[in-house]
Amino acid sequence: MEFTVTTRYDGRAMAALARALRKTVRKKQSRRAHVFGWIAFFSGLLLAFFSALDGSFFTFRSLVTWFAVFLIFAALVWEDALNGRVAFRRIPPGLATSNTTFDEQGYHSVTEVGSSDFPYSNIVALAQTEGYFVFVFGKNHGQVYDKAGISGGTAEQFRRFIEDKTGQVFESV
Repeated sequence: MEFTVTTRYDGRAMAALARALRKTVRKKQSRRAHVFGWIAFFSGLLLAFFSALDGSFFTFRSLVTWFAVFLIFAALVWEDALNGRVAFRRIPPGLATSNTTFDEQGYHSVTEVGSSDFPYSNIVALAQTEGYFVFVFGKNHGQVYDKAGISGGTAEQFRRFIEDKTGQVFESV
């Protein structure tokens, strides 16, 4: 069986990759960072609230505190989107679109810049979101494949094929 997947790497795809990395190979580190972040958020919120009770709501110090609290909250809530946007900006020209063919031996990816062959044994973890399949290679590396870009079968057939080839199971993130 052979599948072909066309994927456009955009902010949405890179956010899916960031989420998959955070929920699989970075799980423990991410949990610690989130606990620290929420503690910092609530501490800042309490600090800002008590300074407002003093009547000093519009001082420079309290405005800086409110701004810091907002930034921490935004980073916690939109972490994957922010990481995806930063990663998207780091993609070299010519690598934003890939056509990948999956067969029994491995898979072959073609971009405007060149082509690469990958064995299934390099995959550390498998993840899936609503619109993407994600292959994780390490804490900072992975590949995203658009479910809507699959030809040669359905997304479910592709999922089973990859699980058979890697001996791993896709984790929904």
